[in-house]
Amino acid sequence: MIHRSKDSKISKGWFIGPWDSKLPIPVGYANAGINEKHVHQKMYEVYLVANGHSTAVVDGKDVSLKSGDMLVVEPGEVHTFIDNSDDYFHFVINAPFVKGDKILVG
Repeated sequence: MIHRSKDSKISKGWFIGPWDSKLPIPVGYANAGINEKHVHQKMYEVYLVANGHSTAVVDGKDVSLKSGDMLVVEPGEVHTFIDNSDDYFHFVINAPFVKGDKILVG
């Protein structure tokens, strides 16, 4: 068993991943919609919204997210988050994990 808790001092982080466990995929979180436009060439990102609401932008399309929603961003799709409620919280899973597979987009 592995048990981890979010770090309330930071707005996003990682619970666990291949760098510190035998788990082959990273599992992270964010409590804010961080506006950091980027793309992955090989990885999928699965966002599971646990609380609040946010607006993601995927390939130029606004996607409204609320508690209970899931968003899968596929390889090659430029994405970011531009808005969130004060109580926002999501989990994120990268699969398959490809070290360094993140390109920031202007």
